[in-house]
Amino acid sequence: MEKGLPELDRRKTQTAVEALLEKYRIYKTITFEAREASMTASYTERFHGPTNVTSDQTAQIAVHNVDVPATRRAYCEMIESIVERLSEREQLVIRERYLKQDDVFDYKVYNYILDPPVSKDTYTKVRTKAFYKMALALADRGLLMLGELQKRKPG
Repeated sequence: MEKGLPELDRRKTQTAVEALLEKYRIYKTITFEAREASMTASYTERFHGPTNVTSDQTAQIAVHNVDVPATRRAYCEMIESIVERLSEREQLVIRERYLKQDDVFDYKVYNYILDPPVSKDTYTKVRTKAFYKMALALADRGLLMLGELQKRKPG
């Protein structure tokens, strides 16, 4: 049994958490295109007897049109609930840098959004701490594998 919290590789953790935050941003900004059933019959070649597979195109489309948006919504709500558990400053950094728009850069956050502005090093510390907390929460939900993010011991 492990004692204490795992020691994670900072770069691997940042890359993994940023990928999940990018997925969140895509889900929030890219609209879902509902599928529609085709009304024109299409012909399918059958080379031999029945395949014992029944196809209900309308049902498959209906299930897709309900399940995909529900899955996206659940994912976004989960990310938002994880971010809400961070400290105020960490929340601000994550929301402004990763959850809103694509064109927000680190220097804009620590120079213009944080009040009072902070140094790049302080910003990096806050962001690293937030990523660590988020990685633990995301691992609890099965979205990250902590074993892949842990620092390798030399030797």
